[in-house]
Amino acid sequence: QVQLVESGGGLVQPGGSLSLSCVASGSIFSINEMGWYRQAPGKQRESVAHITSAGTTYYADSVKGRFTISRDNAKNTLYLQMNSLKPEDTAVYYCNGDIIDLRGWRSSGYWGQGTQVTVSP
Repeated sequence: QVQLVESGGGLVQPGGSLSLSCVASGSIFSINEMGWYRQAPGKQRESVAHITSAGTTYYADSVKGRFTISRDNAKNTLYLQMNSLKPEDTAVYYCNGDIIDLRGWRSSGYWGQGTQVTVSP
């Protein structure tokens, strides 16, 4: 069984910074692309940033230049450094992984439980 667990959310003032982490554990053979998504109240879940196993990154236009995604493959950990936060960044942030488990089964449907990020004065 594979699990993803996020941490690092919280309350921050506009212009502030937060760092999120997501640790993948369990019966993992390899991890391909990983990503961060977010869902604000009353809105659909949206993609924030993605990173391939080779380190190529992709960002939503709304976070380019402010957020940085990275990963530590040795630790099966995904990170999101969020700077210059805005009230519109307020959402529950989820990590997602495209993972091959020890049985050889590949799935992109692994999600963490989410961590709340609130940007407010």
